Amino acid sequence: MKPNNQLREHLPNIFYLKLLNLFQRFRGVKIKKSSIIFPKASLLRYPKNIILDEGVIIKSYAQICPCNQTSKISIGKNTTIGNYTFIYASEEITIGDNCMIAPFVYIVDSQHGMDREFNMNSQTNTTNPIKIGVDVWIGANSVILPGVQIGDGAVIASGSIVTKSINPYTLVGGNPAKLIKMRT
Repeated sequence: MKPNNQLREHLPNIFYLKLLNLFQRFRGVKIKKSSIIFPKASLLRYPKNIILDEGVIIKSYAQICPCNQTSKISIGKNTTIGNYTFIYASEEITIGDNCMIAPFVYIVDSQHGMDREFNMNSQTNTTNPIKIGVDVWIGANSVILPGVQIGDGAVIASGSIVTKSINPYTLVGGNPAKLIKMRT
């Protein structure tokens, strides 16, 4: 089977993208030279806590945000982050090599407390790291919640809400995401 390089063969102006990468390096992002950050993608708050391995593509309007000084986001080789995808880490989010993350995906490793005696907006966050394995495909409009681990080769159907860890080489979908079948 011939590899699908459609995205990598039709990239926008490479010179301009290299300038954007240079700017992100200046801000402290640990980015390998073959990675590409599209115009209007946002690397927010603590850029020194973002690691992009070789061949990473972050498309326009995606937001990658380590939310505090100790949080960390690491994205593996040849992984693509789709348009309007939000990745917010209060502790740690790790995404493996060769992953495809579609547009409008939301990945967050924290949630607000819900103690009835305090206003919601004044409560502290609880965090639990997220780990996404290698060769994972996350479909559009999916949500990955705190503490989830997604095994290698898993496929998350579009519109899924992942509340529990996912076994390797499974196809899951729904709200909450459930096993549909094993990947063959």
